[in-house]
Amino acid sequence: MSDNKLSLEKRTVTGKKLAGLRADGFIPSVVYGDGSEPILAQSAYNETEKALRGAGYHSTIDMDIAGKKSMAIVKNVGIDPVSRKILNVEFQTVSANKAVEATTPIVIVNFEESEASKLTHFALTQSIEEIDVKAKPADLPKELTIDAANMKELDDKLTIADLILPAGVELADKELDPEQVVASLYDPAAEAAAREAEAAAAEEAVDAADVPSDNGSKPEESEGEEEGDKKSE
Repeated sequence: MSDNKLSLEKRTVTGKKLAGLRADGFIPSVVYGDGSEPILAQSAYNETEKALRGAGYHSTIDMDIAGKKSMAIVKNVGIDPVSRKILNVEFQTVSANKAVEATTPIVIVNFEESEASKLTHFALTQSIEEIDVKAKPADLPKELTIDAANMKELDDKLTIADLILPAGVELADKELDPEQVVASLYDPAAEAAAREAEAAAAEEAVDAADVPSDNGSKPEESEGEEEGDKKSE
């Protein structure tokens, strides 16, 4: 059983008429999987938003579609780029005994306990925020963690190989390089000093370009004056 539940109704509204459906407080969706025909469905906006927030792309939802029970995961969510409201959802039904693929967040833990953070005041930048995993629905993790407690030197990195995989969970992409970097260190103080140096160098370049020639005027101005004098003569 999942902590996330959602009741849906079958729908016949499609195309341009979906705008009216949304205006009435419903979200259109498509439910597919198990080799059966996709089901066009709809559900109340607030109830759907709550279920999506709880499940994300990594947890299952217990669904009731017109009285028929099923388990599903979220495969895609359409979002309005302006209002940020949910436009539509794609659900994939799954079997409790069959492994499925899902996208799972990566969370770095214990960095504040590391020497890199406490002693040298380095900062951590994360380059991979999520990853696809494969597991039975009940084993799908809400997140995968990497322990950063042992980070010390500036060239220390956290990689795919450092991911802590729970029992029954494996990476979906078998070809993924285990040495691919997930997070690395940088020195905020050094980067700030470098930016200040660049800004100072740019200011010096501007000042040098504005320095007048020996006769008190820019070269092109003096040439113009000489030509003017010759014409007057």
